[in-house]
Amino acid sequence: MQPVFNPQQPIFVSIAQWLEDAILAGIYNEETQVPSITEISIGYNINPATALKGVNILVDAGLLYKKRGLGMFVSVDARAKLLARRQQQFYEDYVQPLIREANRLEIGSKDLQTMIERAMSETCGSKPQAQLYMHGAGLLPQVSDITIERGYENDNTT
Repeated sequence: MQPVFNPQQPIFVSIAQWLEDAILAGIYNEETQVPSITEISIGYNINPATALKGVNILVDAGLLYKKRGLGMFVSVDARAKLLARRQQQFYEDYVQPLIREANRLEIGSKDLQTMIERAMSETCGSKPQAQLYMHGAGLLPQVSDITIERGYENDNTT
């Protein structure tokens, strides 16, 4: 089964995001090998240059490195770097606009916190769930439901 590439972005960006998602999900841990350019290009029926360009995005970001003659491997702290970058992006893309809109609607911080806690409960239950689908040519195990463990504490100090 082939992945569905976002027609709004280049294929190499989709390859990079796919590998990032696999690192975040723990499919590829630090110091483990990722699929080769050949495996990606054959598995997803894309040009090897396109696959290389996607992988090089992660190399340039310090998330992957090459072991000569062996292939590409996940760098130490790659997951932590990805989490930090994506959390910052989440803050900019979602939290800041949420706060601006809450201010326009005169929603106070306590009411906003209550809304967020209600949404978390309705959406995630006691802990968040992430579904990750990565298919194709046996490059990755098929993962349909990965539980992401996070601690949520009720902080009544605000």
